[in-house]
Amino acid sequence: MKLNLRAKAEPEVNMTSLIDVVLLLLIFFMVSTSFVKESQISITLPEADSKAVVDALPEQLEIMITAKGTYLINGRELVNNRPETIRNALQRMSTGDTSLPLTISADANSRHQHVVTAMDVAGRLGFTKISIATLNDTTDE
Repeated sequence: MKLNLRAKAEPEVNMTSLIDVVLLLLIFFMVSTSFVKESQISITLPEADSKAVVDALPEQLEIMITAKGTYLINGRELVNNRPETIRNALQRMSTGDTSLPLTISADANSRHQHVVTAMDVAGRLGFTKISIATLNDTTDE
């Protein structure tokens, strides 16, 4: 039996449809992409100055009132309880600077009148940064 041999045909690859799909995708992405310019805020950030000298902590005045009613200003005991003595000692210790913070510490057993006297003298001198503290009794724990 005689078979007829045919010449094999070369397969043909058609690129037209592939190019069409790629171009359609390119057009789709170009149209759907939004070109929005984001708004920006210009901020000037502070910079640390390493050469700046740190000032010493501001002075602080402290009036301590003991249970017996004696006054101590910055740890120095006053000779008596009179308001004039307290006023003179505060003026001397503050050197006239009434912007210094002033803390009044009173013992839990001190009289309320002693605290009021210290506040009154400080207020008349012009001190505005006045803090009041009490000493805690730790024997109750």
